[in-house]
Amino acid sequence: MIKHVYAAGAVGALMVFGGYAALFIAPDESTMHAIQRIFYFHAPSGMVALIAFTICFIANIGYLVGRKPYWDWLAVAAAEVGVAFNTVVLITGPIWAKPAWGIWWAWDARLTSTLVLWLLYISFLLLRDLIADPDRRSVFSAIYGIFLFLDVPLVYFSIRIWRTQHPQPVILGGQGSGLDPTMRKVFYLCWFALTAVMVILIRQRYQLERARYDVEELRIETERHISAAGQA
Repeated sequence: MIKHVYAAGAVGALMVFGGYAALFIAPDESTMHAIQRIFYFHAPSGMVALIAFTICFIANIGYLVGRKPYWDWLAVAAAEVGVAFNTVVLITGPIWAKPAWGIWWAWDARLTSTLVLWLLYISFLLLRDLIADPDRRSVFSAIYGIFLFLDVPLVYFSIRIWRTQHPQPVILGGQGSGLDPTMRKVFYLCWFALTAVMVILIRQRYQLERARYDVEELRIETERHISAAGQA
């Protein structure tokens, strides 16, 4: 327990330092100036969301192959955390877009596919609440979750395949792309900090799902004993 508190404290301190670096250490961008600093949390949040959805995808495959409940716990934990980070992207994007583009939203490939991804994983979480039987819920959500993952590479490659309103990538982009060295260090610092937050959140949500599973198993066992006693 104490180790977890220390880990959470370290990640919190890392987030604070990342925010300070984004505001005060990273150099001013020559055209967008202060509003560009939202980039240091907008872009990493999107990348972390895709990582979380990839973890969900792997966990869904793991469940279908092994039918072990811990894969299902990991899948739902990663999906919820991915949705949270995807929500950050969808909120910070328009805040940045309005002063940069003059509009809040553009229905281009990157923005539309990101919104669709958010809606798909919201539906994934809602589907789980609609199926009462634990085994059927896990199987159906795993199959559905594997199907949903098709949108993840589409989101990532959208600005590489099509010319969009969204800027071309500055990380792992083509010729002429890239960041000022200090900007790049601050970007990776913020990405690392948000990834650490993702790990902690997935771990905590995983523990909660395991506890819910144990309670559900206890309830089923209790109902079985009560039913057996009534028949006797």
